[in-house]
Amino acid sequence: MHTVAHDSTRTVLLRVLDWFSKGWESSAEADMIAALDEGTIRSIAHDCGISPDQLIELAKAGPHAADEMIQMMKTLNIDPVEVELRLRNQFRDMQITCAHCASKGECRKDLGTGAAGEAFVHYCGNAEELNALRANPDFQLG
Repeated sequence: MHTVAHDSTRTVLLRVLDWFSKGWESSAEADMIAALDEGTIRSIAHDCGISPDQLIELAKAGPHAADEMIQMMKTLNIDPVEVELRLRNQFRDMQITCAHCASKGECRKDLGTGAAGEAFVHYCGNAEELNALRANPDFQLG
């Protein structure tokens, strides 16, 4: 199996999810991923640094399952590209947390109204990591 080429602005995980979404647009079709042979699923998951079960769950969630995390980082003056480049594993783990979040509605509302910068600490599964990143001048935008 050939591996996905390096791209400094996107993680392997998002590229794989993009690839899946182009092939399987609906959630019913995403279930087809589970029908791939176990070796293929394991190989793709390994390339992404996640478990096969996480890969299937994230593919079902779709390619935009962690968009709120990027928006939140920017709202908090955190450079997502710099975080991804320097803290690749943490960035991936934060994406997984965001993709599985049950507070997406509240998060989107707060991002839309400008309240997210203060309110996120009450519901965001990445709040601790985000606060640490925004306190570090190496990861600030600009």
